[in-house]
Parts: sequence; structure tokens; C-alpha cells
Amino acid sequence: MLWSSIIIGIVFGFLIGGFFGWFMKQFLDKASVESAKQQAERIIKDATTEGDAKAKDIQLKAKDKVDNLRNDAEREIKKRKREIERQEVKLQRKEEALENKLDNVQKRLDNLDKKEKRLVSLEEDLDSKVALQDKEIERISGLTQQQAKDFLLERTDKKLDLEYARRLADHEMRVKEDADKISKKLITLAIQRTAVDHVAETTTSEVKLPSDDMKGRIIGREGRNIRTFETITGVEVIIDDTPEAVVLSAFDPVRRAVAKLALEKLVQDGRIHPARIEEAHEKAIKEIEKSIWEAGQQAVLEVGIGDVNPELVKLLGRLKYRTSYGQNILKHAVEVAYMTGNLAAELGTNPTLARRCGLFHDIGKALDHDVQGTHASIGAELARKYKEPKGVVHAIAAHHAEIDQKTIEAILVQAADAISAARPGVRGETLESYIRRLADLEEIANGFEGVDRCYAIQAGREIRVVVVPEEVNDQLTPLLARKVADKIEEQLDYPGQIKVTVIREIRAHEIAS
Repeated sequence: MLWSSIIIGIVFGFLIGGFFGWFMKQFLDKASVESAKQQAERIIKDATTEGDAKAKDIQLKAKDKVDNLRNDAEREIKKRKREIERQEVKLQRKEEALENKLDNVQKRLDNLDKKEKRLVSLEEDLDSKVALQDKEIERISGLTQQQAKDFLLERTDKKLDLEYARRLADHEMRVKEDADKISKKLITLAIQRTAVDHVAETTTSEVKLPSDDMKGRIIGREGRNIRTFETITGVEVIIDDTPEAVVLSAFDPVRRAVAKLALEKLVQDGRIHPARIEEAHEKAIKEIEKSIWEAGQQAVLEVGIGDVNPELVKLLGRLKYRTSYGQNILKHAVEVAYMTGNLAAELGTNPTLARRCGLFHDIGKALDHDVQGTHASIGAELARKYKEPKGVVHAIAAHHAEIDQKTIEAILVQAADAISAARPGVRGETLESYIRRLADLEEIANGFEGVDRCYAIQAGREIRVVVVPEEVNDQLTPLLARKVADKIEEQLDYPGQIKVTVIREIRAHEIAS
């Protein structure tokens, strides 16, 4: 019972304490809320008062700033207005000046119109007077306007020809003076350094016999031996009245050389019959092939150009049995190689390449009997086939001017070729072709207007043209000489050079009695 009373007392005490605590909390919360409301109202009132003061201050500052901006703008507007007024004054002055200038221009145009009308009137008067003068000139001279124009044009052409001839003569004189000195020096040095025979040997197709009885043995019974020989060798055997000799005729020089060697062996042995002929021919072929190879090798080594394709060496050796106007082509090729190399050395270019070009320049002649085309084009194709340098191929193709010369070696090869072929005694020429060439020279010169007569002299190396003095004056003689030389170059093919000399002379004759 005691414990129950105690517990109830304690519980009742807790309840009273809790109620008292809740009541005190409510009372305190209301007091806090009132205080907070009062404080908030006070803060709001202070903030409102401060905001009004700041707003008024901002309004005053803004008003001051606006006033300042308005004043600045008014000052700027006044300044610009004054500037615009000044510009307007300037523009007005310029307009007045332009109006004055326009007035002056208009006055000048009026004056020009008046002058133009006056000029038109004067031109009309001048045209009428010129027409009257033309009619009077036509009446006095007896020539129409067209005839007079033709006469004046003809006189003008003659004057231009004279001027051209005079300038041409002066130009050629200056060029010749410089070129002659240099070319003579170079060619002289090149020739002096070339050690070759002046007269090359000429191959022959004649075979000497120990006696005329040998001719019968060559012919054989019923011509058996000679027919066999001709069939095997491809060479015609000519047996005539020439004592102790027979002549071999063939288009191919190598074939003719083989036949000659075979026949010499047969004559030396004395036994001549078909089997022996075939045997001798085979031996001769081997010896000639060996001779061709040795000749080609010797030429290459002599010139000193380095490695050469063996096929080219063989073709070069074939030139040993080829002649042109009696000149041995292989010796001619070696001579041209030396001369081209010497000229190249004097000019400061590659002498080895130049010698190579000179040595192979006539290589096409080894096959020109078997292949269609000129020996220059054939030689160029051979050099290209056997991998020779492009400069060598071009020099071979251009050494007779069949194509334009584009390298110094090509020009030097042509010059050396002409020098080698034109030296005195180096080449022979048949009488018939010699006479025909001289006649062609004279015919070309006689074809020009004003030529009285002409003569080919110095074995065709010079042609002298005598002109009619009344038709060709002194100024036109150089022009005529150039025209004759150009036509000779165009129509004739010849070694070396041909000098053209034009002669004009006036002879006066009187008789004293």
C-alpha cells in the first residue's frame, strides 16, 4: 500500500510537472512571437526609411547626370552645326567654281565647233584643189593615179632592196672578219694535229695472173670453173684482152674482196676446179672476216674512244673495203674522228665524245647497199640499236644536214667531214659527173635576172657571175651573190664549199681619129 501510494504520488508529480512545463512553453512562445513581430516591424520601418532616402539620392544623381549629358549633347550639336555650316560654305564656293568652269568649257566647245566647221570647209576646199591638181598632174605626166602609185611603189622597192643589200653587205663583212679569224685558227690547228696520209689508197678489183694461160684454167672446160666461181662468190668475172689480169665486178665491196682473195689463192695454188673453188672461198671468207675485225679494232684503238659494241666494230671494219670517189671510207672516218676531236679540244668541249661521233659518222655506208635509206639515217639507226650515246646518234643523223643540228659535236662532225673530203687529191671524180656539176652551177647562176654570163672555175670550187651593169648596181651585187649561193645550197649536193663572185664593170669605148 505504501509503495502504491509512493508510485501514484510520483506519477501525479510527473503529470503536474509536465503540465506546468507545457504552460510555461506556451507562454514563452507567445512572448517570443510578439517580440519578433515588433522587431520585424521596426526593421521594415527602418529599411523603408533608408530605401526612400537612397532612392531620393539616386534620383538626384541621375537627374544631375542627365543634365550633364544633355549639356554635352547640346555642345556637340552646336559644334557639328558650325562644322556643317563651314562645309556648306565650301561646297557653295566649289559649285560656283564648277559653274564658272562649265561656262568656260562650253565656250571652248563652241569655239571648237566653229573651228571644226571651218576645218571641214578647208578640207573640202583642199580635196577639190587636190583633185584639180591630180587631174592636172595626170594631164601633164600622161599617167593615171594607179600608174603613178605603181611607179612610186617600184621606186620604194628598189630603195628598200638597196638598203637591205647595203646592210647585208655590212653585216656579212663584220661576220666574215670575226668568223674567218676564229675558224681559220681552229681548222689550222686541228689539221696540223691530224697525222694522216694526204692521199688515201683506192681499192681495186683487178687480179694479176702469172700468164695468160691461167685465164683458160679459170674458165675451165665449157666454162665450168668460172660459172662455179661466180655462183659461189656472187661476183662477176670479166676476162678480156687485158694481158695477165682479170677483173672482178660486184656491187658489194666485201664480197668483191672475198672473191679477189679466193681467186688469188686459186691462181697461186694452180689447182682450179669446183671443189677447190668452194674450199678457197670458205678460207677467204674467214680471212676477210678476221681482217674486218682487226681493221675495226685497230680504228677504235687508234682513235681511243673506249668500249664499243662488237657488232659496231665489225661494221666499222667493213668500211675498209668501201671507197667514195676513190677515198677509203675507214681512213676517212679515222681522219674525221681525229679532226673532230681536235676541234672539240680547241673549243673546250668533250674531245672523246667528238672523236666517237666522227669515227661512226659514216657507219651507215657499211650497209647502205643492203638497206633502204641514206647512209646518215642508216648509221643513226645502227648507233641507236647498239646503245650508242644520244649525242653520237644525233651527230650521225645530222652530219649531212638531213635534220637540224642541235649539238656542237654534230656541227664539228659536219665541218671535219667536209674538210676531209675537200682536201686536194683526197677524192677522185669521174669526168662525166664533173662536167655535169659545172654545167649545173652555170645553169643556176644564169637563171637570175641581170646576169650576162657566168663561168665555173677552180674545178667547180668557184663560180664567177658577170652582170649587166645597167640592170644591177653596186649595192645589189652582194644581194645577188647571196641569192646565187642560197640556190646552189638548195639544189646541189657537193663536198666542201663553192665561192660565188659577182663582177660588175662598165667599159667605155671611144675612137680617136
